[in-house]
Amino acid sequence: MAHFARLDDNNIVTEVTVVNNVDIHFLPFPESEAFGVKICRDVSGHQKWKQTSYNDNFRGNYAGLGFIYDTTNDVFYEPQPFGSWTLNKSTWKWEAPLTAPTPTDGNYYHWDEDVYQADNTKGWVKD
Repeated sequence: MAHFARLDDNNIVTEVTVVNNVDIHFLPFPESEAFGVKICRDVSGHQKWKQTSYNDNFRGNYAGLGFIYDTTNDVFYEPQPFGSWTLNKSTWKWEAPLTAPTPTDGNYYHWDEDVYQADNTKGWVKD
């Protein structure tokens, strides 16, 4: 199956749909994209579609609802989760300014932007 992301005018993913491999003539990406986009356009009436990889084989990440399509780099990535995080342009994933602690003894951690902004040396908080 091939997956296609519908984009709004700001290149934000608003829908992800599946097209049968038969309909794209079992072609690999990028040859498959034109066939899938045509099908998506014909069915939905919406013109702006991009193929996405369920296995992250192309275009950075599998497109999810709310993801951003970067036209310059031809990739999908999530919206920025916190103001202090930076986008790694090799993996197209957001990274915290501090490395997350390793979970031990059933203890897990979550990022707290307020704690980080107050001190810049802490940000991961034990759950």
